[in-house]
Amino acid sequence: MSVFREAALTRNPAWIQLLGLCPLLAVTSSAVNSIALALASAGVLVGSNVSIACLRRWIPDFARLPAFVMIIATFTTCAVLILEAYAFELYLGIALFVQIIVTNCMILARAEAFASRQPPGPALLDALGTASGFAIALLALGMVREIVGRGTLFAGMDQLFGPAAAGWALDVPVVDGGLLLVSLPPGAFIVAGLLLGIAHAIRARLQS
Repeated sequence: MSVFREAALTRNPAWIQLLGLCPLLAVTSSAVNSIALALASAGVLVGSNVSIACLRRWIPDFARLPAFVMIIATFTTCAVLILEAYAFELYLGIALFVQIIVTNCMILARAEAFASRQPPGPALLDALGTASGFAIALLALGMVREIVGRGTLFAGMDQLFGPAAAGWALDVPVVDGGLLLVSLPPGAFIVAGLLLGIAHAIRARLQS
């Protein structure tokens, strides 16, 4: 389990390695967007890592990176089709950032640095840990931005989980119904910077 713990916490792709920042900043205007991207990224990461680990002995060195991209693109297409089929309204708002998962350097880096050198078991744990770390960053940023920016939490969850999730939304008391800046792109940079600083301060405190 040290592989999982290192991937999720010690080597967190967003807060430690600063990978995948484009979708992290662009999509996290709400918790539901964050959850949708986290699930899509996790599916692609787990599927591609395990597949590459299984096929690593048959992929020639000269075609390694193109083969990795093709495998990642296959699972990205599956994620797109699933969201289109079951959460189309939500997908329309985050479509671009789901489609470019195939170019996410976090996923390609794990394929090259770990999955291509390890058997499927450790590759699966590494993928689950990396996906969990990225999901933590997405959810933390999405929840804070939704609460401060809109005064709600888990609004629109029915778009992802069906009508039964319509009652999950919470109203959070904030000044003047929310701070609009936090919901806008500049707010993403500000909140992400503050959360990153807090995360590093906690990490330094734990290590001291």
